[in-house]
Amino acid sequence: MLSRAVAELGPWSWWLLGLLLLAAELLLPGVFLVWIGIGAIATGVLSLLLWETALWGWQIQLLVFAALAVVSTLLGRRFLSKSDQVTDEPMLNQRGASLVGRTATLQEPIAEGRGRIRLDDTHWPVLGPDLPVGTKVRIVSWNGRDLTVEAA
Repeated sequence: MLSRAVAELGPWSWWLLGLLLLAAELLLPGVFLVWIGIGAIATGVLSLLLWETALWGWQIQLLVFAALAVVSTLLGRRFLSKSDQVTDEPMLNQRGASLVGRTATLQEPIAEGRGRIRLDDTHWPVLGPDLPVGTKVRIVSWNGRDLTVEAA
């Protein structure tokens, strides 16, 4: 059935596949099927030009489609992943990194290199030199879990 539809549609079968993939992109999350759909439409353009040639068999068409899908995906990722965007919130979603430079008071003593502070509404585990409760400390770094402090 599928081979009959492809034979009847000819080069337009790639256009149909591309449009179906673009439509599926609207239903599914993410931005991935659009690049594969662009590869299918580009293969359809080539099929319109090369359909009657002996070289343009289904094997070559599939290889060209796969190559164009990969190329369009890579170009699309490069186009969409502009990481040099300037923002007014550079520490957004990096709460610990935004705390570097602030001062706080120890809620629990730092014993054997570990203690706790309360900053705003959160208790944070801290690393640093042994210090008693109530000591003012300055946050010098964040490793993703713990804050490193020194006496202020």
